[in-house]
Amino acid sequence: MEGTACPCRLISLLFLHLQAIPLLYSLASPSPLCPPNQSNALLRFKTMFSINKAASYQSCDKYGGVTSFPKTLSWKKDSDCCFWDGVTCDNTTGNVIGLDLSCSWLYGTILPNTSLPDLHHLQRLNLAGNDFRGSRISSEFGRHASLTELGLSTSVFSGPIPSEISQLSKLVSLDFSNNDLLRVDSYTFEILAQNLTALEVLTFDEVIMSSVLTKSLLNLSCSLVSLRLSETLLAGEFPVGIFLLPYLQELSLSSNRDLKGHIPNLNRSIPLRLLDLHETGFSGELPHSIGNLRSLTTLILDGCHFSGPIPASLWNLTEVAFMNLRSNEFRGELPSSPLNLDKITYLDLSFNHFNGLIPETFANLRKLTHLYLQNNKFSDLSHNQLDGKIPEFQSLSPLSYLDLSDNRLTGHIPEFHRESLRYINLRGNMLHGTVPRSLFKLENLSFLDLSSNNLVGTLELDKFSIFRNLWELSLSDNNLSIIPSGSVSSSWPQLISLSLSDCNLTEFPPFLRSQVGLIFLDLSKNNLHGEVPRWMSYVGHETLWLLDLSYNFLTQMGQLPWKSLTILNLGYNMLQGPVPIPPPGTGFFSVSNNNLSGGISSLMDNCRALRILVLSHNNLRGMLPDSIGNFSRNLRVLDLKKNDFQGTVSATFPKGCRLKGLILHGNQLVGPLPPSISHCKDLEVLDFGNNKFKDVFPYWLEALPKLQVLVLRSNKLHGSLPYSPGLIKRDSFRQLQLLDLSNNHFVGHLPVRYIENLKAMMIAKEGKKAATYLLETSLYFYSVTITLKGLEVEMQRILDVFVSIDLSSNKFEGEIPKEIGDLRSLKGLNFSHNNFSGAIPTSIGNLSLLEWFDLSANQLGGGIPEQLVGLTFLAFLNLSQNQLVGSIPRGAQFDTFTNDSYKGNLGLCGFPLSKTCADDLQQPREQNHSESESGFGWKVALIGYGCGVVFGVALGCVMFQTGELEWLFGDPFWQAGFFKRIIVAA
Repeated sequence: MEGTACPCRLISLLFLHLQAIPLLYSLASPSPLCPPNQSNALLRFKTMFSINKAASYQSCDKYGGVTSFPKTLSWKKDSDCCFWDGVTCDNTTGNVIGLDLSCSWLYGTILPNTSLPDLHHLQRLNLAGNDFRGSRISSEFGRHASLTELGLSTSVFSGPIPSEISQLSKLVSLDFSNNDLLRVDSYTFEILAQNLTALEVLTFDEVIMSSVLTKSLLNLSCSLVSLRLSETLLAGEFPVGIFLLPYLQELSLSSNRDLKGHIPNLNRSIPLRLLDLHETGFSGELPHSIGNLRSLTTLILDGCHFSGPIPASLWNLTEVAFMNLRSNEFRGELPSSPLNLDKITYLDLSFNHFNGLIPETFANLRKLTHLYLQNNKFSDLSHNQLDGKIPEFQSLSPLSYLDLSDNRLTGHIPEFHRESLRYINLRGNMLHGTVPRSLFKLENLSFLDLSSNNLVGTLELDKFSIFRNLWELSLSDNNLSIIPSGSVSSSWPQLISLSLSDCNLTEFPPFLRSQVGLIFLDLSKNNLHGEVPRWMSYVGHETLWLLDLSYNFLTQMGQLPWKSLTILNLGYNMLQGPVPIPPPGTGFFSVSNNNLSGGISSLMDNCRALRILVLSHNNLRGMLPDSIGNFSRNLRVLDLKKNDFQGTVSATFPKGCRLKGLILHGNQLVGPLPPSISHCKDLEVLDFGNNKFKDVFPYWLEALPKLQVLVLRSNKLHGSLPYSPGLIKRDSFRQLQLLDLSNNHFVGHLPVRYIENLKAMMIAKEGKKAATYLLETSLYFYSVTITLKGLEVEMQRILDVFVSIDLSSNKFEGEIPKEIGDLRSLKGLNFSHNNFSGAIPTSIGNLSLLEWFDLSANQLGGGIPEQLVGLTFLAFLNLSQNQLVGSIPRGAQFDTFTNDSYKGNLGLCGFPLSKTCADDLQQPREQNHSESESGFGWKVALIGYGCGVVFGVALGCVMFQTGELEWLFGDPFWQAGFFKRIIVAA
């Protein structure tokens, strides 16, 4: 047996040896060299560019998470190109098949028709993350027929994508993203979609696709795995068929506001892992079949128009880690059944219409770190969040971000037991009680906002110094009393934002001395007295952006040295002396309601950045400087109300004037009104009331298309208003909502054309859900002085439900035009103390929102129209001192008015006058059975109507609709909230 085994073993060994010879030979043989023509082509390509780290730093190192380096520095003429950085060769032939020069510091222009013609075998080309300075993509790229991957993203290409790219039929991946000057036309995209049949990844983010027809997307390869078309200006109806592509895993269409669509029924399991429709026009309800997206990990639907309830199946997507449904129109209650979002870390349901309770099932979301629920309609969270223990958040061990701001939450703030919390925002609720002690155990806390609640108690400010990472602290607008430490402490962290408004502070917190990097500081509405400490000039000396010391008792303010100061509010104090001069970069400056004296210093001319200047309610005097006209190129609001300025307004307002509010009310100004104001086309509020201007009606105001408030009351204006239709612009005063020409010397008839032009007064607004203010920033509200019930009242804010006309105390004559009845949004109408004659127009019965109506001291005759009984909101009526006759109407509000409403009309009779009418003697008036049966009478109704008006006056709220976003929110320079978000992101 042994003798026969040995020869077999030898044969086997010999066979293995023969097999190993070729392998050994191949290992010993050198790799093939890069062909010289290909090596030279690469070297020629290299010479087109300089090396500049900045060409790649932003796109790669800073935001891309990739470390860039100059790969072409390793390219030497006498070396094998297969060993150069970024070059890949075929192991058999040595041909260059891959070129990856991404993030390689390349800076320069790729010349037209330049390609790499000798690299015929190239399969992968990546030039992403460089700066090619607006180069065009060469049509020569279409000659590389072997390409399977082409990446030119974030490399500053521009111009059209050449149609020759469609010849690359083997392409599997095509990425032209983040070249916002690059565009693709409809024809080129259509043939790309048709010819690139092997395509699996298409990334065109930020490529201009405005001319591309959305239906051409249906021609894309059925093999598509990833489709990214964010911020491309793509518009139209998105084809639902894309959702049904069998291999699609990523679909991103975000930031295409004109792209419409809906999520279709998904009747089978789809491999989609990412769905991003952020800031698109997608709408409709989410289908129940969305639960078939079982592989989904990221769902981003914020800023769309989705509506309806959330389907229960959405909460069963077990792979989802990131879900953002913010800013839609979702409604209904959150499910009380268990949520199966086992992997979710980020959940944003804010700015929708959810109501009811936050379910206890949130307790199961053990990986949740970010939760946003603000700006919904949650009404009762007792036994869930804010009464006693809150099990749903205590079991969320990794929770670090809690934002429940701007809801209607009540109860106490719960005890905190999770030290992982870093961000707590409970602003704008109805929370009461004290701040829990456990809050001070959250050593990692970096953001705390408890403002605008009903919290009580006394807090030592130094307690918050234990939060070593704290950068924002806001305790404003509660019922708290904050006690600052009496000594300077270096243990405080460097804050960015501190808001202690309405906290009963009696001194400037000494710890502020160490705050060199502070950006936002709000100490308004406290009990700060005397002089502002000199050391305050060192607080945020280089960084302070907002300083609000308003509503205190400060008497002296030294120099204002802050270099970055943009918003400075010193209003409602007791400051004395001349007007302080703000830093040159200041945009908002208010010293209203102080005791300042003197004039406006010429040093104010250096403040060219000013947008809002409020010097109202002081003792300032002298002439208005001519430089005010130059200010108007940047200035939006100039408020000099209630001072003692004298002389004429000689300033010239130039073309391009950007003023939106000009308020000179309550001074001693004389002369004509400056017609150059007509250059201020954005003007919304013009108040020259209570001065001594002497002029005719300023017809040139017709040129101001946005004017909403016009107050010229109590001057010496005279003459008639333009009466002939040919003298009145057809579209003049279309936005006007408050007109006050009272206490002047105007004469003549009321021009019907002006009344017909008042389009904004013709839209009844009783159905508005929430009142809005006419304002320039959240720090400044327009105010107006009006005559109400014979009393002069200053309304501190202007609301959109306040629409009025006051032409009282002039010498207007003739009949009251019946067209007044078309102004259906009027709240107040005062034509008293004129010479109007004729009958009261029956059309006034159409003014269903009218609350006060004064026609006293005219020469009106005839009867009181029965139609006025329908004015059910009417709380004040004065028809006295006319020549009215007949029976006073009965019912509704007319049963509440007294004799004073009718005195001086000898021909009137009936309730409430002692003079009875002949009809009343013959047949007693019957009781209103409907009132007695229901148990609801108009005496009770009077309480509602009367108190409503009195309450409105007490609050000093007068309203308007601006018709557009105000400049503060449109100008990034002013977006303090946006600025904070940048800080958070950083």
